Amino acid sequence: MRRNMRRKRMLLWILAVLLLFFSSLDVWYFLRAVVVVLKAWFQPPVWDVLAEQSVGGRVLPHDIDMGHMNNARYLRECDFARFSLYTRNGVFKATRALGAGLVVGASTIRYRRALSLGEAFELRSRIVTWDEKSFFLEQRFVSRRDEVVSAVMLCRQNVLRSSPDKILQFLCKRKVERPEFPEDLQHWISFIAASSQSLKAENTSEEEKSK
Repeated sequence: MRRNMRRKRMLLWILAVLLLFFSSLDVWYFLRAVVVVLKAWFQPPVWDVLAEQSVGGRVLPHDIDMGHMNNARYLRECDFARFSLYTRNGVFKATRALGAGLVVGASTIRYRRALSLGEAFELRSRIVTWDEKSFFLEQRFVSRRDEVVSAVMLCRQNVLRSSPDKILQFLCKRKVERPEFPEDLQHWISFIAASSQSLKAENTSEEEKSK
């Protein structure tokens, strides 16, 4: 009897801890991130850092609202695709070795055609270019049904405590020439700079008012 009571109490404690985790954290996000990285780890490495990489996906019931993929789910899928990209091309390995970190500094997404429930797609990701502080990536959602690009995302990935040049030199054992910035990317970077300047001006104005 006492053993059964102990087992029941232990089971209740386990259930309580699991409930606490699922109610306070996005557990499925972290579990999937681990699975994505492990899967990419066991795939062949991609030696060309600038090469486009693809991961497959399908629109599931928990991804949809009003019969098509929820807008926020596109960004979530992009997260996982970048995890796979950086694992296979060695960027994650280099950042760890250099004591660096990666954070999203800005992102924008253009929706062209909705992905419907059950529709299969490829998410194609690539590093387009970089500057002194950040990598710039493009990620495309391509329907497997007809090869139509359903959405395009641009992402600015800031490098902390290092630089893109140092990461690429660590990987390639040489200086890597930076590709030219495409025109659309230049316009997007100009928008980010203008937005930053506007916010700085607002903060300066508020500080002056408080004096």
